[in-house]
Amino acid sequence: MPVLFLIVFVDLVGFGIVIPLLPFYAEHFGAGPELVTMVMASYSLAQLVTAPLWGRLSDRIGRRSVLMASMAGSVVAYLLLAWAPSLAVLFLARIAAGAMAGNIAAAQAYIADVTPPERRAQGMGLIGAAFGLGFILGPAIGGVLAGHDPQDVDFLAPALAAAGLSAIAFAGATLVLRESLDRTVPPAPRLSRLVAIRRVLGGGGVARFILIGFATIAVFAGMETTFALWSSRTFGWGPAQNGYLFAFVGIIGAVLQGGAIGPLTRRFGEARLLAAGLVLIAAGLAGIAATTTVAMLFAASALLGIGFGMANPSLASLVSRGAGPGDQGMVLGVNQSAGSLARVLGPLAAGVAFAHLGKSAPFLLGAVVILPVAFVVLAIARETRGRR
Repeated sequence: MPVLFLIVFVDLVGFGIVIPLLPFYAEHFGAGPELVTMVMASYSLAQLVTAPLWGRLSDRIGRRSVLMASMAGSVVAYLLLAWAPSLAVLFLARIAAGAMAGNIAAAQAYIADVTPPERRAQGMGLIGAAFGLGFILGPAIGGVLAGHDPQDVDFLAPALAAAGLSAIAFAGATLVLRESLDRTVPPAPRLSRLVAIRRVLGGGGVARFILIGFATIAVFAGMETTFALWSSRTFGWGPAQNGYLFAFVGIIGAVLQGGAIGPLTRRFGEARLLAAGLVLIAAGLAGIAATTTVAMLFAASALLGIGFGMANPSLASLVSRGAGPGDQGMVLGVNQSAGSLARVLGPLAAGVAFAHLGKSAPFLLGAVVILPVAFVVLAIARETRGRR
């Protein structure tokens, strides 16, 4: 697992590098708030289409091959981003990158292959920690490379750095990573994408956690894609300052997921931990909306980091434990598709809210959506305890 962690970490650093850059890149081509969020959402729309394919493919040909192919494609997508001459090409670059982003479903399936169910949350926490660490270094590096001035952003250097890191991740998967797929376990029967989605979402316990994840990711993605627009209007921030803020959130999430998630899960269980994380996410979003100082912003962002650090691995573990040994890739691929759809609809809704209801509206609406979901999860946790 350490090798997989390092590969995913390097890949996610490359992904994180371009996050502070994209809103300013889109505005450079004359995009308004709605189009800015559409650029961000196009990545997830492509991921939505390809994630089940990557997941099912990893059940058949192996996790390693899928990781290698998707990382090689990411290199090409970032090179296209580096020299995008127009908004249309910028969209194309993000669509290409999203189409390759099914590697996370394969990475989660790899974890499921090599960990017993009772240690699944801790294993998924390693992937979450790689995400967190990617968001520590990625946005910070991308912000520094892009610059502090929102009127004079370097678009080339961050994209080239992302391409280079994806190339390193590809080399690591090729040279070091061993295949985890157990060939003695027959894969699930081949299903069409729609049939696979219907089968997974009709699976009761798994389906409800996928839907809870959908709501959580939609809210978080809406915040993430409108934050740069909000911070530039509230504090006059450019890519660098946004990168530092996302790095701060990433540090908190990585520390929690990398070290504390195992003991917390054993003490409280995934469902209760998830409910607490959702409450903290709602509080953090409301806190950002009410922010008047940088200190208040960092305090609210800390709540977001803690909440997402608790919720993300708990959700992944609950979904994975509801899947059979022969269809981990399929179930996790559908789960990633739901997350991708959330990253499409969440930013689009947030962009409309930002443009028509005010700059803090996406954060307030997110808090309103996520708080009731937390109480639903708490009810599920009590129901589960009552059956024991």
